[in-house]
Parts: sequence; structure tokens; C-alpha cells
Amino acid sequence: MKKITVIDYGAGNLRSLENAIKFLQVPVEITSDTEVIQNAEKLILPGVGAFAPAMARLREKGIDAVLSDKVDSGTPLLGICLGMQLLFTTSYEQGRWDGLNLIPGTVVKFEGVKKIPHMGWNELIDIRENRVTRDLPDSPFVYFVHSFYCAPEHDAHILASCEYGEKFAAAVHRDNIWGMQFHPEKSQNVGLKILQNFAEEV
Repeated sequence: MKKITVIDYGAGNLRSLENAIKFLQVPVEITSDTEVIQNAEKLILPGVGAFAPAMARLREKGIDAVLSDKVDSGTPLLGICLGMQLLFTTSYEQGRWDGLNLIPGTVVKFEGVKKIPHMGWNELIDIRENRVTRDLPDSPFVYFVHSFYCAPEHDAHILASCEYGEKFAAAVHRDNIWGMQFHPEKSQNVGLKILQNFAEEV
């Protein structure tokens, strides 16, 4: 089984993700070394916090350019939470910021909801058949923590949705790129199944 390389760019605690992958008995490494990332077989871009400083750290370390090269070469990439948002073209979190532009679309704030952030368990709906969503249970619940959400330019890139005040993209897919707005590593058996699918099926 191919090793999963988790990218460390100073945006969040990576240990719960590492432990979940190890629990699945999948080889895993955490690194900020661009040479290691360049040679990776599968990549996960995690993240918590604000878009602008996270994107700045990716650029400062040269990881943004390496990710673009890796995607072009066909390497599977999974973005989680903020990591999913960074895959998009533009974020409107406290200004306007350019993202990695790997999936066309924007990152916008929830409007008209009672509570921000959207935090806790919520159901995935409108799940499309995909290697990463394969064999999920009916009405799967996953764990979210976010104040902004992704609005893909093309509906075809929406892999699963969720409702919180309005329907939003909870998961996305384009070619060899996947994104999860929720935290699979905190989503118990459903999240473990998604990570296992990424490790085994992709």
C-alpha cells in the first residue's frame, strides 16, 4: 500500500490525523520538506485556522508550486477542512485572497445562520458515487468545525453536500483531487472509511 504524506505547514494539530491513518495500518509520514512532498505517492493537505496566513505559509515554504506540479503529474491529493478551502481559486475570508486554484470556485462565509462556526455532527446528503465515498453507510454523519464554506464553480465537482442554513459543498472531487470540509479523522467509523478508501481505492 502506498504511503500517505501529510503536509505540515504550521496550520493545526496533525496528530489525530496521523493516528487515524496509523490505526488503518497505512504507512504515513508528516513533513514540510518540499523534496519529500515532491516524491510523495499520495498527499493530504490538512489545516485549521484562517485562510490568508495558511496560504502565506504554503507560498513561503514553496509548497504551493510543488502541489501544483504533483497534481499535474496525477498524484492523489486530499484537502481536509481549511486544506479543502485552500484548493479553491479565491477566499473572501477577511478580504480577498488567492488560493491554490486547483478547483475553480470561491470560499465564502455562512450568512443567515444562528451560530457560527458550524460545529458538530451533521449529515452528508446527495453523495455521489466515487472511490472515496465507496461503501459509506446510509445517512452518514461527520464532524464539522468551520465558519466559511466552498462554493465550486461547477456543480460536477460537488461530491457530497450538507445543510446548515443552506446547502453547501461538504466534499468535492476533480480528477485526482479530493476535498473534505469535515474532519474525517474525528468522524469515527465514517471518517475512517473515507480515509481507508483514499488509501486503498485511489
